[in-house]
Amino acid sequence: MQGPLAVHRWADLDAAGRAALLERGLGDVFDPALAASIAELVADVRTRGDIAVCEALARFDGCRVEPDGLRIAPDEVTRARAEVPTAVQHAIRAAIDHSRRFNEQVLRHEASWRVELDPGLEVGEKRTAISSAGLFVPSGKGSFPSVLVQIGTPAVAAGVPDIAVVVPPLPDGGGAVDPAVLVVADELGIRDVFRANGPAGVAALAFGTESIPACRKVLGPGSPPVASAQLEIQRHGVVGMQILAASESLILADGTADPGLLAADLLNEAEHGDDSASVLVTWEEDVIARVQPELERRLALLPEPRRSYAASAIGQVGGAILVRDRDEAVEVANLYAPEHMQIATADDESVLAGIEHAGEVLLGQHTPFSAANYLIGIPATLPTSGYARVTSGVTALAFTKTISIARADAAALAALAPDILALADHENFPAHAAVIRERLALDA
Repeated sequence: MQGPLAVHRWADLDAAGRAALLERGLGDVFDPALAASIAELVADVRTRGDIAVCEALARFDGCRVEPDGLRIAPDEVTRARAEVPTAVQHAIRAAIDHSRRFNEQVLRHEASWRVELDPGLEVGEKRTAISSAGLFVPSGKGSFPSVLVQIGTPAVAAGVPDIAVVVPPLPDGGGAVDPAVLVVADELGIRDVFRANGPAGVAALAFGTESIPACRKVLGPGSPPVASAQLEIQRHGVVGMQILAASESLILADGTADPGLLAADLLNEAEHGDDSASVLVTWEEDVIARVQPELERRLALLPEPRRSYAASAIGQVGGAILVRDRDEAVEVANLYAPEHMQIATADDESVLAGIEHAGEVLLGQHTPFSAANYLIGIPATLPTSGYARVTSGVTALAFTKTISIARADAAALAALAPDILALADHENFPAHAAVIRERLALDA
């Protein structure tokens, strides 16, 4: 099975070998030196505001901007409209439309509710939008309007009243930001868009500066420094949603899958960067053998640096994992908890029933990663590095919160009273008990 795809036999790996295969990306984010450096930068932005943001732009992005130039001006948006091809603008509108409709369904199914638990005791929740959201859109490795579609549309659909966007300037040092991102912001009706370095921009969104408004929740995919900044702002009471930039995918396949399509899909997320991971899990050796030449041919067609990124993703960071049977394949997939997952088997739904940890699951070979990344409408900004075990992709729910509601009548409270009093007396809270006893006395 020689080829570009590294092959790992799960049964032959010891605990350390399995851990090494499952761990990806976290070491860079939690590097102590990086954390110390980012903490210093965050504190500087918190203290000195716009000046610190401008200095970070000069230091890290090579462009000099005065504080009054941090906000993207309306004429820049107008120029962006002229620069972005009509086909791309049409695709942006289609992507926003699918994402908006998906998120409207999410909100409909997670709406406010009330139910009677006991006679006279009603409980429920009221779902409301958060007051403000700060969105970070990366630009270091290319143009990513799809990122703002993925995180901006849910925020708009949720009804967040104040949304601010930070975008690092393009690498040429001129200070301009990606025009395609500006088109997305314009389509979504987001007017507060700012140019700022990644970590400094996250800090500015968290604390606010003279130009950039403070936001209660900050999120967006980014490099380890950006992710580290999102961790750091949480120490100051601002919710930062950490989404690592390292892309990863896992395909669970059997012999019914087309090897050419498997190869194409394995390279989809693999081309993102040298920290990407692309994994094929199967219990049939022949699947790997048939994929190898298809991968080799397609890999040779990729331009640099995408070819080198993809070669690393399938040959070093990821690869094929050969397991004993379908049950072990599902077990390995859950342990990996991938950002993107595709099931390409004879019975996709049966396999899906066993999947508990994944950012997204795409069923069948007519549901490729790129379709979900760009247009299907389900979230494509997803937890990486195993965080899918404990969190979900960015939907409208990421921009809402719930208020618990309860109402008890006198009879319902009387029925609850003995247990409330037992716990209040046990924990030695006499005032807790008094509010019950006084009501019982009034109703006697």
